[in-house]
Amino acid sequence: MATFYNQATLSYNGNTTTSNITTGELVEVLSAKKHALLPDYVAGDAVTYIVTVVNSGTVPFTDLTITDDLGKYAFGGTEVTPLTYVNGSIKYYVNGILQATPTVTAADDLAVTGISVPANGNVAIVYQAAVNQFAPLATGSIISNTATVSGTSLTNNLIATEQITAADTAMLTISKSVSPTTVSENGQLTYTFVIQNNGNTPATAADNVIVTDTFNPILDPITVTFNGTAWASPTNYTYDATTGEFASVAGQITVPAATYTRDAATGSLIINPGVSILTITGTV
Repeated sequence: MATFYNQATLSYNGNTTTSNITTGELVEVLSAKKHALLPDYVAGDAVTYIVTVVNSGTVPFTDLTITDDLGKYAFGGTEVTPLTYVNGSIKYYVNGILQATPTVTAADDLAVTGISVPANGNVAIVYQAAVNQFAPLATGSIISNTATVSGTSLTNNLIATEQITAADTAMLTISKSVSPTTVSENGQLTYTFVIQNNGNTPATAADNVIVTDTFNPILDPITVTFNGTAWASPTNYTYDATTGEFASVAGQITVPAATYTRDAATGSLIINPGVSILTITGTV
């Protein structure tokens, strides 16, 4: 609610006089909110946002524009944008009924034009934004994202902000290689498993990480090391020499958290994954 003031001036025969000052209040009947479906994010996520605009008045608002800064923030004397609009993801609802797709412009900012809010009604704009290479990932990092509703029929723009937090989690991947790639009967093979963690939290014994594999051809006997330290069965792993089935014991594999640096020129985040290496050598 905004207060306004008004005063008239009367001029006659070179004289000037003013009226009393009238006071009134302008009631803003349009409100906006922004909401992310999930409170946290990891690298590569597609975050779903909902912007709702509610009209409590008796007159519709037409030709509104909703813009989203996609979390833009300052870095190194410039600005970087940690979210990228997912093309084609937008949905436009009026009083809960899906409408034709509105006009969308997506550059550094997202702009949705031609939005109308009926009297005593509401609209919802639903869209997705992908977490890109400029999103901070360290523990405690946030993306603060602001939507603005504007239009000639509005006295003031409406501002709605949502904040999501980098999830504290491990993000593991595994790759496998064999050496040599050609081996003679009764020769030796070495399988190397590289386990990487792109997350901001280490994988600990409590995460119960397990690596399983079935070797074909079967290896017998085998030797196993983890990060250069010899493993023993059944303390660290189990192995069935008749089937070739290998499994690490839950809690034996740990992987350090990733570290993050920035490209000084572009502001792009560089992920330096935490790494652990499991090596299994055996006779064919």
